Amino acid sequence: MAWNEPGGKNNDPWKNRGGRDQGPPDLDDVFKNLFGKFGKSGGGKGGSGSNMGKLGIGLIIGLLVVIWFVSGFYTIREAERGVVLRFGQYYKQVEPGLRWKPTFIDKVIPVDVQSIRDQASSGSMLTEDENVVRVQMEMQYRVVDPYRWTFAVTSPEMSLSQALDSAIRYVVGHSSMDDVLTDGREVTRQRVWEELQSILEPYNLGVAILDMNFKDARPPEEVKDAFDDAISAQEDEQRFIREAEAYAREIEPRARGQVNRMNEEAQAYKERVILEAQGEVARFAELLPQYEKAPEVTRDRIYLETMEEVYSRTSKILVDNEKGSSMMYLPLDKIMERQSNISPQRSRNSLQGLQNQSTIDRDQSSQNESGLRESRFRNGRE
Repeated sequence: MAWNEPGGKNNDPWKNRGGRDQGPPDLDDVFKNLFGKFGKSGGGKGGSGSNMGKLGIGLIIGLLVVIWFVSGFYTIREAERGVVLRFGQYYKQVEPGLRWKPTFIDKVIPVDVQSIRDQASSGSMLTEDENVVRVQMEMQYRVVDPYRWTFAVTSPEMSLSQALDSAIRYVVGHSSMDDVLTDGREVTRQRVWEELQSILEPYNLGVAILDMNFKDARPPEEVKDAFDDAISAQEDEQRFIREAEAYAREIEPRARGQVNRMNEEAQAYKERVILEAQGEVARFAELLPQYEKAPEVTRDRIYLETMEEVYSRTSKILVDNEKGSSMMYLPLDKIMERQSNISPQRSRNSLQGLQNQSTIDRDQSSQNESGLRESRFRNGRE
C-alpha cells in the first residue's frame, strides 16, 4: 500500500495525518523508528543478528590494530639520532634507519648531530677604559649528545645565545678599546671562546664549540674617523717594520759574507807571512855557516843582492861622482814625460844620449864600488 493512499496512515513513516497539512518529518521519530528496526533484527530467532554484530566489531578492532601498527614505523636520517621517550620518560637512543615504535606509548625526537649550527651576538658594550664599542661575534657549534641537548635545559638555543652574550660582555668589559678594535682582536676572540666554554661547562648542554668568528668591532660614529686614522697609522707602522726586517734579512747575509771573506783573507795573510818568515829563517840558517866562514864577503854579497833587488823596481838613477862630494840624481821618469812632446827623432836621440850617459855613470859607479870593496876586503884581511 502506498504511503499516500487513503487509510494508509499506519504505513506512513513520516506519520503525516493526511489532508492538506503535510509538513516536514520529525527527526526524532525517524531515528527512533530506525533504531527500533535494528533492535528487532538483533533479537530475532537463531541469533543471526548477534553473530553479524560481533563480526562487524571484530573487523573494526582488527582494522584499528593494523592502522596502529602501521603508524608506528618511522625513519631516522643519516645526520640525526633519535631520542625515544616512553610515557614521557627517556627510554633509549636510536641510530639512523627505518624504525618502529608503539604509537601512543613511545615518542621519538630526532636531533641533528652532524650539521654545524650558527649563533650570533651583537651589541654596544662598555670597555675597561670607559669607552663604548659595538661588537659582533658569531659562534659555530655542533650537537654531540642528543640526550643532554634535549633535556639539560628547557631551551638550549636561548641558553647558548645568553651565554655568548655574557661571555662577550665580560671579555670586552675587561679589555681596553684599542685592544678590541686594533691589534688585540685575536686575543679577544680567544678569551671569549674560553669564557664561553667555562660558562657552558656546568650546564653540560651536549654541544661542542667549533669556532668563534670576530665579525666586526667598531667605535661610535662620532669618533670613527679618528680611529680610522689611528688604525691606518698602526698599519703603516707594521708595514715599515716588515720593510726594515726585510732589509735586515737582505743585508745580514751580505755582511756575513764579507766577514767570512775578510777572515779567509786574514787567515791566508797569516799563513803567507808565516811561510815567508819560515823561508827567511831557512835562508838565514843556510847563510849562517857561510857568514861564519867569511863574514865580510857574505855581508857584501847580501848587500849587493839587496841593492840589486831594490834598484830593479825603481826608475831613479843615482850617480856617484868621484871628484865631488855631491851625488848626481837622474829622474828618468820625469825626463821621459817632458820629452814626450818633442819630435820622435829628437826624443830618440835624447833618450839614447841619456842612456849612454847613464851607462857611463853606471860603469864608473861600478868601478868605484869594486875599488871600495877591494879596499874593505884588504882592510878586513889585515
